[in-house]
Amino acid sequence: MELAEIIRDARKAAGLTQKELADHAGVAKNLVYDIEKGKMTVRYENVLKVLDVLNIRIEYISPLGNRNA
Repeated sequence: MELAEIIRDARKAAGLTQKELADHAGVAKNLVYDIEKGKMTVRYENVLKVLDVLNIRIEYISPLGNRNA
């Protein structure tokens, strides 16, 4: 599942419109639209604001494993 789909589904499950999600995240409605359409030029920091409102966390896993060991 793509991040855009996850965000759209989470927004709808929360009962929020794109405008309401944007207002809660402090971003423009067009930004939420762009994220949900999978636009690649959206700033990462703005995506994080939207994810925070939806209580979605991103986990980074490196194929290199833990190199500190």
